[in-house]
Amino acid sequence: MMYKTDGLSFLIFLISLQSFYEMKLAEGADDQKNYHNMSLHPYFDFDVPRNVTARVGQTAFLHCRVEQLGDKSVSWIRKRDLHILTAGILTYTSDERFQVIRPENSDNWTLQIKFAQIRDAGVYECQVNVEPKLSMAFRLNVVEAKAAIQGPPDYYVKIGSSVNLDCAVSQGPHELGSIFWHKGSVVLDARHPNDAIYDQPNRVYIDTERTDILRSRLRIVDAKLSDSGNYSCHYSTATEGDSVMVHVINGEHPAAMQRGCASNIEFPILVCICSSLTIILHSLDSIYTIVPLMASIAAKAAISFRQFNKYYQNLR
Repeated sequence: MMYKTDGLSFLIFLISLQSFYEMKLAEGADDQKNYHNMSLHPYFDFDVPRNVTARVGQTAFLHCRVEQLGDKSVSWIRKRDLHILTAGILTYTSDERFQVIRPENSDNWTLQIKFAQIRDAGVYECQVNVEPKLSMAFRLNVVEAKAAIQGPPDYYVKIGSSVNLDCAVSQGPHELGSIFWHKGSVVLDARHPNDAIYDQPNRVYIDTERTDILRSRLRIVDAKLSDSGNYSCHYSTATEGDSVMVHVINGEHPAAMQRGCASNIEFPILVCICSSLTIILHSLDSIYTIVPLMASIAAKAAISFRQFNKYYQNLR
């Protein structure tokens, strides 16, 4: 009797085990099916530049790569105003500078921004129309390269010496740009000097150097009085340049000239003091006359010194 009972229990155990096994097989099939479906979902390739810098006037490219897109579509959104710029290959903005580039059968959806401006800087999102939303952010930096001439705004050089001006553009990228020199409104070209400015050849030299910064050096040998004027350098894609006033002088350096002026201005003070002392010596009748005369001397000296200081500040 016990044998029959044990056999029945074992049979029930086997049936339960088979049911459990079949249930797990079904779950595994569902999991495999779900995994297969999930593996076909779109996903981003993160191995792309997501912090992009472009120069003003340059074309900027934001590269978005979507794998296994299937029948879904890709859109580009400007984050600051949530403006839909493109959806699929269609453009949804009146700004013709924006366009999506997608070669046939390619996974790349590149947002192209022509003639980039400072206002274009910001965050852009590449989105795929799935639930939940799939998006990847890109930051665009737009910089304006500016040319700057090294040194003070006034450049003094003696006649017969060399004029050496150094212009640099440190804000990049600047691999496509160039620096141009002007005297007034005339473009300077070392290869074809303007005869109206330079009366003899081989006096103008322009050297360009491209390292971490873009640098251009203007050199004018055997400086003449006619070389005086306003010189400016301009970067090819920048709206503004920098300038310096060149003074070719025939004589001493202006600093020495200023010192000479100072000496000349100090001379009336000495004359004033000496003349006042002479008056004292000739009119000294009493000790009581010294005080008002010394006060007069101090007042005249103070006035002369104020005049000198005002004139010296104007010279600077």
